[in-house]
Amino acid sequence: MPSRVDELVLRVEAVLFASGKPLSIRELTEVLGTTDFRPIQAAVKRLAKTYLARQTALEVQRVGDRYALQLRREFLPSAHSVTPVDLPPRTLKTLTLIAYHQPMLQSLLARMIGEAAYEEVQRLRGLTLIHAEPKGATLELRTTKVFAEYFGITATRPEEIRRFLEQKLGVSPTLPVSPGSDGTTPPSTAEPDSADPGVAAPDPTADPVPPPAA
Repeated sequence: MPSRVDELVLRVEAVLFASGKPLSIRELTEVLGTTDFRPIQAAVKRLAKTYLARQTALEVQRVGDRYALQLRREFLPSAHSVTPVDLPPRTLKTLTLIAYHQPMLQSLLARMIGEAAYEEVQRLRGLTLIHAEPKGATLELRTTKVFAEYFGITATRPEEIRRFLEQKLGVSPTLPVSPGSDGTTPPSTAEPDSADPGVAAPDPTADPVPPPAA
């Protein structure tokens, strides 16, 4: 019979599987009906190690300050052909902005859609839909071949992707953007200096510790 810890790990696994989206430690704590986040955090780490040790196509992946039970990157191309395109609206908007304006700086993306840009970039990188390279104090973002396969685009050149977005999805160069933290709205086609002091890109490998549950 599984121990109490094992049962908690299995419950965490069940919630991550059923959610279909990344969840934070706080969210997992609330869903599992407890007030102490520490056992949940330990269970997530144990579940991640368990998947690493298994011969399986799944993994527990950190996405920003959340965790997702998802396919390993190397198996994504095999599954995309039978997987419906079902991205949350905010994620799809972020991906569309990157695809249209690529190569796009993460600092500019953050000025367009706010701090959510960093989490969305992490999620899209986890899905291998975009590629990011260091560019000064920020990251330069581009779509990948997986992006083209995912949406059935036959070309991968930026100008051809832009033409596809305009013709098939009705996307225009004047996509609506949200004001940045400084209250300004930059032109959608502008590219600031890579070391833009207005928006500092966080370390994508940072590992923040979630706060205790209320």
